[in-house]
Amino acid sequence: MSRPLHRGVSGCRIADSSHYSWDSQMKNRNEKEDGYRNRSSPTSPSPDQKPLSLRVLVNLIFGHNSSPKSGFSENGFGSDPFNMGTSRSRHYLTLLFLKFSLVLIVILALSGSLWWTITISTSSRGYILKGYRRLQEKLISDLADIGDFSLGPRLKEVEYCSEEFENHVPCFNISDNLALGYSDGNEYGRQCEPESKQSCLVLPPRNYRVPLRWPTGRDVIWSANVKITAQEVLSSGSLTKRMMMLEEDQISFRSDSLLFDGVEDYSHQIAEMIGLRNESNFVQAGVRTILDIGCGYGSFGAHLFSKQLLTMCIANYEASGSQVQITLERGLPAMIGSFTSKQLPYPSLSFDMLHCARCGIDWDQKDGIFLVEIDRVLKPGGYFVWTSPVTNAHMSLRNKVNKKKWTFVLNFAENLCWEMLSQQDETVVWKKTSKRSCYASRKSSSGPPICSKVHDIESPYYKPLQSCIAGTHSHRWIPIESRTTWPSRVHVNSNELEIHGIHSEDFVEDSLNWNSAVRNYWSLLSPLIFSDHPKRPGDEDPSPPYNMLRNVLDMNARFGGFNSALLEEGKTVWVMNVVPRSGSNYLPLILDRGFVGVLHDWCEAFPTYPRTYDMVHAEGLLSLETSQQQRCTMLDLFIEIDRLLRPEGWVIFRDTSPLIESVRAIATRLKWDARVVEIESNSNERLLVCQKPFFKRLQK
Repeated sequence: MSRPLHRGVSGCRIADSSHYSWDSQMKNRNEKEDGYRNRSSPTSPSPDQKPLSLRVLVNLIFGHNSSPKSGFSENGFGSDPFNMGTSRSRHYLTLLFLKFSLVLIVILALSGSLWWTITISTSSRGYILKGYRRLQEKLISDLADIGDFSLGPRLKEVEYCSEEFENHVPCFNISDNLALGYSDGNEYGRQCEPESKQSCLVLPPRNYRVPLRWPTGRDVIWSANVKITAQEVLSSGSLTKRMMMLEEDQISFRSDSLLFDGVEDYSHQIAEMIGLRNESNFVQAGVRTILDIGCGYGSFGAHLFSKQLLTMCIANYEASGSQVQITLERGLPAMIGSFTSKQLPYPSLSFDMLHCARCGIDWDQKDGIFLVEIDRVLKPGGYFVWTSPVTNAHMSLRNKVNKKKWTFVLNFAENLCWEMLSQQDETVVWKKTSKRSCYASRKSSSGPPICSKVHDIESPYYKPLQSCIAGTHSHRWIPIESRTTWPSRVHVNSNELEIHGIHSEDFVEDSLNWNSAVRNYWSLLSPLIFSDHPKRPGDEDPSPPYNMLRNVLDMNARFGGFNSALLEEGKTVWVMNVVPRSGSNYLPLILDRGFVGVLHDWCEAFPTYPRTYDMVHAEGLLSLETSQQQRCTMLDLFIEIDRLLRPEGWVIFRDTSPLIESVRAIATRLKWDARVVEIESNSNERLLVCQKPFFKRLQK
């Protein structure tokens, strides 16, 4: 039998002198062991007969040496680890194999993860950076949701109003006013009582549809969106109402011929009476803002809008069929306004032109006090245009009542220092004097007196009408022909700013801030407001530019910077600039810049119908209102905003972080989709961006 090979312990050295004797002893010992094993287990393989592949694999992994636990004998030599004869050896080998497999799997997993991470970071870096801002906003929203849940049960949602509130306007209730004894036109006035507050959400009519995009929506509206019947339209005999044509579920203000509706001819006639070539020259004559009293359905203002003229429509509250409601539905400026007993919420010297075409006002009543109010809001050098059968000289000769009225108005206008420029058919145009000295040159005791400085104020908020001439003490007494023409009028010079008590640096900084803010707003909302694919299921393809935003309400307008920034960005919107009574009155500056606006107390209902604005914006209003001792709650304010907002309309609040977080819970009570957005340039402020959902009234 050949002598088997034996592996020595690593590091162990055998002396040469004893090699032969050691080998001879081992040879005899091995021969005896082999003989014993062969007799006891004839079928057992010898160690040399183990599979070579397994031997080589283990040697490569563990080397030639082993620990004493792996089969070393007391003499320092190891037994064969491949001996599978015992259960202990099999268990040990299994553990070694499992450990090796686990190490190999971990190495492969770490290598694959590292390779995947490098691939993603290099190939998708642009996408990740692009979505970072959206992920950040979503994280803020989710954290706010978690905070709401951590505070306990969610607050109760506000309930919906009954169907009778669809077109309800708080503070305007003719039947209640009549019951209280108001008459002689005062029943149409505004009476805001504490119990007039609304505590429910107004649902749209059953067949309400989102208005068509501008400019299509200017000429075509959905008849179900306004409270007027086909019979009321067709039976109307006025100029502006005759042009309306019903087409199934729409009301169209289009006409096959401009000569049919007469608006272009009428405005051209007024321009010629002033001494201009046509209505396109109104701007060169200093005319930019027009107050249209009893505006019909806004067709006069709709035509002049293309001439860069901004017309504000005011009319009495109407329970059935509304001039103001339809005008706003067309995307044109309008508000409920009546000066039968109170002043309009505009400062003195506000408008370049006042227009009344069959507006239903008897100017000779109450000793001409209505004409005095017209003079108060008209700028020096401005125009008053009156179209009425009363002014027709041929008709007045046969009608003594009309002749008496016409004579009174003619003489009273002269006592107001108005110059009658022209009279054609039923239209008369007067020009207000540009010289204060005219009032002193009047005959003694002729016409209204000049108001004292105490009564000549620029913050009238539904105060009683006064019978004295106002505005003569104002530093804003500047003739319209001496003012900068539109659109340069937007950029007020330092001399004009000094009149309003504003530093040029503050004004410039405000303008720059708003230009940046508007760009940020649009980058945030443009995918939804100006979508490339705004078509809804069942709607026809809209006409370009797919504008879903037209009527904008700025609840705290300050200098009018938000309005100015929107125009500079080329947005086809108009803004109702509201100056809260609780803050500084910058409304005269806003009006002098060529915008429209109004004074308002936000603890009272805004003078308009439900669903009349596409966007409501407020910067700093929450801080302003909470700093005052108000007689209303923040929930009252939000319910009023919901009434003003059209379905799918937007609300943007910008204020301090604590206030934004606190009112976010109120927004959820109104069922708005609300999200808090960080402002990169200011860590102390946040944006609350909300959208009012379109909840339809269920059919009974």
